[in-house]
Formats: sequence, structure tokens, C-alpha cells
Amino acid sequence: MIRVLKYLFLAALMIVLVSVAFANRAPVELRVLPDDLALLFGGNYSVEVPLFLVVFVGIAMGLVLGFAWEWAREHKHRAAAVSGTRQVARLERELAVMKDSTSAPKDEILALLDGKKA
Repeated sequence: MIRVLKYLFLAALMIVLVSVAFANRAPVELRVLPDDLALLFGGNYSVEVPLFLVVFVGIAMGLVLGFAWEWAREHKHRAAAVSGTRQVARLERELAVMKDSTSAPKDEILALLDGKKA
């Protein structure tokens, strides 16, 4: 059921995106610099692309920048998790060593008592 809803949502999203692309097919000119700065620097690079391409690339760049920003912001949480995992592993190794060294009681009576508990 969830799979069907996911495919219906993706189909509706595709229809919306295609209709936006068809509605905004007119070419627009993109320039690197404004006209005044282009005169100052002696040239300006420009390219003509459809408007929907400008919109979709802008949305994609925003998503990528947002994901990168969040990944960088959450670095301290990932570092703390790795540090905690290493500390747990170290403590488990230390506990295993301590259990091995103290697991065999040196007294026969204590060994018999420990055997009854198990």
C-alpha cells in the first residue's frame, strides 16, 4: 500500500514538473555580471537557456547546499557518536580482561558456591 502511494506521489510530482517546464519554455538570458560591471571589466559572458531550467537548477542547488550545510552542522554529533562507540568497545575489552582474570575462584569452597549459583 505504501509503495502504491509512493508511486502515485512521484507520478503527480512528475506531472507537475513537466507542466511547469512546458509553461516556462521561453528562453532567458543569463549573464555573469550586470551591464555596468561588464563595461568596467571589459566583457560579459551570457547564455540563453529555458526558464524552467533556471528554476529547476536553482531548486537542485538549494537542496544540495542545504544538505551540505546540515551535514557540516551535525559533524559534532557524529564525532561524539564515534567517540562513544570507541569508549564502549574499550570498556567491553577491559571488562572481558577483568572477567578472565577473576573468573576462576582461587578457593575451592568459593568455586563450589559459584557452581551452585549457576
